[in-house]
Amino acid sequence: QVQLVESGGGLVQAGGSLRLSCAASGRTFDVMAWFRQAPGKEREFVAAVRWLGGRFYYADYADSVKGRFTVSRDNAKNTVLLQMNSLKPEDTAVYYCAADNNVPTNSVTRQYEYHYWGQGTQVTVSS
Repeated sequence: QVQLVESGGGLVQAGGSLRLSCAASGRTFDVMAWFRQAPGKEREFVAAVRWLGGRFYYADYADSVKGRFTVSRDNAKNTVLLQMNSLKPEDTAVYYCAADNNVPTNSVTRQYEYHYWGQGTQVTVSS
């Protein structure tokens, strides 16, 4: 049974940092990604990392988080991390981990490409 389990969310003041973790079990994935959904808004892409041949291949970020968020992967632990720095109130959302294989390079930002999802973790940034 495939499971994705997120952890690390919480409440932080603007300018602070949080690190989210998503542990996958049941299989390994070429692409692992983070999406988020704020109240009253659609779920949106945050970041993704692709592994190829057991090595880091590339990472992609939404423009709104570039330079502040860093996505990485601990392949040995089948875990993807999201380091979030310089957090802003507009980063407040439920953050979801997603994973799949055979995601086209130009489609890592599209949530319908991912069949496996975590349950989400709340991130709240106070002003």
